[in-house]
Amino acid sequence: MTVGRLAAAGRARTAHEYALATLRTAILDGTLAGGTRLVQTELAAELNISTTPLREALRDLSVEGLVVMDPHRGAVVRRLDIDEVREIYQLRITLEPLMVRRVAERITPDQLDHAEDLALRMQRESHMSAWVDLNREFHAVFGEPDQGSKLAGILANLRDSASPYVSLSLRARPEQVPEANSEHADLVRLYRAGEIDAVEELTLQHLRSTLSAIEAAHERGVL
Repeated sequence: MTVGRLAAAGRARTAHEYALATLRTAILDGTLAGGTRLVQTELAAELNISTTPLREALRDLSVEGLVVMDPHRGAVVRRLDIDEVREIYQLRITLEPLMVRRVAERITPDQLDHAEDLALRMQRESHMSAWVDLNREFHAVFGEPDQGSKLAGILANLRDSASPYVSLSLRARPEQVPEANSEHADLVRLYRAGEIDAVEELTLQHLRSTLSAIEAAHERGVL
């Protein structure tokens, strides 16, 4: 890894949060490519923090599926695999309709307001990794009907695992962003109207279109 190429995230946060946000952004926007070895001493020096919060950030990234903790090489940026992403989206396509039905019964106006705010922020966002983070947060609004829900936990992990693939697909097919923004606005509107069959249909369309974009990126050699 070459020191000096990371674009630091805003520093008004703890050292751990700062390191986590900076490294996540670098992985999602491709600055740190799959297979890159993350040397803790170099990263800590570049970010001007100690190795302890840096180590914690790497552990968090491994939980998100962005980093692999190799016993011989240490922390390594995870390589992306098209067969894995297909499985991720097959699982989401199977499970998300169950979550839609659960969420529809108890989602609040405040939650929908929050989702709408996130959707508007995505429409204004030009930085790809920031858009991907907002996208994950947006979908999380519709994924936590019960504290400790097994289904919510499984889907949250699947969304985190999908994030680097989403970022790659957006770089390969930029027109996907306005399409996704439009679908996000429609999801909020349909939830507000209580049109749950339409929400389920749009959710599945959204997942399939994202997978299609990722597969297109793979065919073009991006993934």
